[in-house]
Amino acid sequence: MNDVDGNGVSDGASPSRVSVTPAAAVWLGRLQAEHGPLLLHQSGGCCDGSAPMCYPLGEFMIGQRDVLLGHVCGTAWYIGGKQYEPWKHTHLTLDVVEGRGSGFSLEAPSGIRFVISSRLLSEAEINELDEPARGPQTSTG
Repeated sequence: MNDVDGNGVSDGASPSRVSVTPAAAVWLGRLQAEHGPLLLHQSGGCCDGSAPMCYPLGEFMIGQRDVLLGHVCGTAWYIGGKQYEPWKHTHLTLDVVEGRGSGFSLEAPSGIRFVISSRLLSEAEINELDEPARGPQTSTG
């Protein structure tokens, strides 16, 4: 699966389900420097709405039904299996905004919060995408 750099650009080998804005890449870098390897999980919970949550790698248990969407800045990004089904034709872009989130995500105390924007994947992108991996993955990219 492709890693996506801080400009939202994949390595060009194939389309990606995820990307990151330059501002979010800076924050991921800061959090990585402070906490080590990270993991993103696209939350579908009632309290967090549909917010991307950022955790130190190993502090959030990936379930067998969770789907690996891809990697951004060396960080694996998962989504719950049930949430993936209606979103499987969607490309997600990680961004940041000022303001404090209401979850347990690592960026919360910093006065910013991760958010996503989305767009529908084109028919050509959908046809080129590999079926995503499910469950915990041992590699970060």
